[in-house]
Amino acid sequence: REQRLGRRLSELLPGLQAETIEGLMRKVLETGVPITDYEYVGWSWADPHRQHAYSTSFFPLVAADDSITGVCYMVLDVTERWTARRLLSLVNEAGTSIGRTLDVMRTAQELADFAVPRFADFVAVDLLESVLSSAGHGTWLTDAGPAAARPVMRRAGMGSVREGCPEAVARIGDRVEFLPPPSDLEMLIKGEPMLVPVLDPSDALWAAAHPERAAHIREFGLHSLIAVPMLARNTVLGVATFIRSLNPTAFQPDDVLLARELVARAALCVDNARRYTREHTAAVTLQRSLLPQVLTGGEALEVASHYLPADPIGGVGGDWFDVIPLSGARVGLVVGDVVGHGIGAAAAMGRLRTAVQTLADMELPPDELLAHLDDLVLRLSDERTGDEAAAQSAAAFLGATCLYAVYDPVTRRCAMARAGHPPPVVVTPDGQVSYPELPAGPPLGLGGIAFEAGEIELPANSLLGLYTDGLIEGSDGDLEAGMARLADLLARQGQHLDGLCRSAVQRLMPLPQRDDIALLLARTRVLDAGQVVSWDVPADPAAVSEARARAARQVAAWGFEELAMTTELIVSELVTNAIRYAEPPVRLRLLRDSLLTCEVADGSSTAPRLRHPRSTDEGGRGLFLVAQLTHRWGARYTPDGKIIWAEQELP
Repeated sequence: REQRLGRRLSELLPGLQAETIEGLMRKVLETGVPITDYEYVGWSWADPHRQHAYSTSFFPLVAADDSITGVCYMVLDVTERWTARRLLSLVNEAGTSIGRTLDVMRTAQELADFAVPRFADFVAVDLLESVLSSAGHGTWLTDAGPAAARPVMRRAGMGSVREGCPEAVARIGDRVEFLPPPSDLEMLIKGEPMLVPVLDPSDALWAAAHPERAAHIREFGLHSLIAVPMLARNTVLGVATFIRSLNPTAFQPDDVLLARELVARAALCVDNARRYTREHTAAVTLQRSLLPQVLTGGEALEVASHYLPADPIGGVGGDWFDVIPLSGARVGLVVGDVVGHGIGAAAAMGRLRTAVQTLADMELPPDELLAHLDDLVLRLSDERTGDEAAAQSAAAFLGATCLYAVYDPVTRRCAMARAGHPPPVVVTPDGQVSYPELPAGPPLGLGGIAFEAGEIELPANSLLGLYTDGLIEGSDGDLEAGMARLADLLARQGQHLDGLCRSAVQRLMPLPQRDDIALLLARTRVLDAGQVVSWDVPADPAAVSEARARAARQVAAWGFEELAMTTELIVSELVTNAIRYAEPPVRLRLLRDSLLTCEVADGSSTAPRLRHPRSTDEGGRGLFLVAQLTHRWGARYTPDGKIIWAEQELP
């Protein structure tokens, strides 16, 4: 008491904001208004290793004549209240700083960046390898099988008050040991934090198991540690370790509560990122597996494609494209887009692509194919069940668009129809760019509105481009401006088709990429006169032998004598059926590209049917023999009748 009386507060307690407190005293003296519950943080002589929070109140001493003669003040230790409020404040602040992205590594690093230097001088976040690979579910494996010993972990994030994190013995991505001693797997299994108030590098466990870490502890003065398991939804994700060195205050049990709250929030964000990454990877894998792996346009087209999934935030969509070989050297081109993102959109895309291939194999014209596809989408959309996931998958079909085109290299005609899809782009050999004016048609799944087809003629070496709207939307969302940019890029035809396709996507791709992007380019070819021959056949059974002989001579002239006999048999059966059961005019045509195709056209709309005759039947084996001798056979309808065709593989 004798040392205090007669002295100013700033002389007695220089570490307790004495100047500020004296200013408050003067204010009370001048105004006579008390000041209550002024909080500040300082050090206590009784507990020099821990910061304390104090609440101070100042009251004027009023004499009988209402004059102020002095100031009385009271001090309360409110460390527990201050700690609780600080905990809540830091946790709330962590909510806006941790988990801003759906990326596991970024989230781990955000935890380390937030805790340094607010809470610790060095932070290391180590995650299970299964978490980082997005393939596991929080379990760990060793080379010997399910581990009872040590999980496999890698450094995912770290931060330090020292530049470059010199305290660390492992870098980002390195494999790390489980935990510093003393620890065991019970910590991970039970999820209980571990507090080491005083690190002792001379401990026998440290010296034997982690000599390098023990050396770093001594070198950088690491003196206190908290290790907290990262658990979310009953799944073990990893461990976060907090260490103090420059901060002389050792971790206390109250600090464990804060560390636990920070790690719990980060663990939930890491688990969300892990689950999202796994789902996004599965969706992209499904999407790519459902897209064509190899595209070929045969002798009719040179084709190239480029596909880019949306960024992880947008999620993979339902864009698809395909090139489908058809009879008569023709090729079908299709591009489509299922509105929506995720695995449901990718699965819907796969179903639609399969349906288009099946309908195209039935030789349907573009408008009829889209009509059947529209009916299919309507049926799938009506498949509402009690399963929410199935209902969402069915609902994904409601926004599908599609464009289907068929190119004939003999006539150079291309028939197209679209269902709410952007029109194709055409670049002629002289560099003229246009967008054919095709009837738009409604998106798939609306029903009740007919589709219309359009037809254009494409000179040899013309460029036909089919794309999805993600390519032309751009950052401004102006589709017309995007179409103009695409036309300008495709007009430069100097480079190879693959390079042109890739460069067009790279230059038009907006950042960030909110939607899938698909571009399919096709350069047209024409079958010359030496590859196509045709004859009119009189409606007389006696004309069959002449048609057979002409076909055999033509096949021999093309250099395929070994196919002459088979071709004679095919021509004989198809022409005989046309004369006997169909209507004139009858016309025979042979095409040679990558296959040898025999076509017989007639004026009837009745298609033949393959039969399997019994041993006692006298006829009905013609088409059966044709099917056995050819690579493929089928029929397609024309405005004037039908065409029966059969293909043979060239030797």
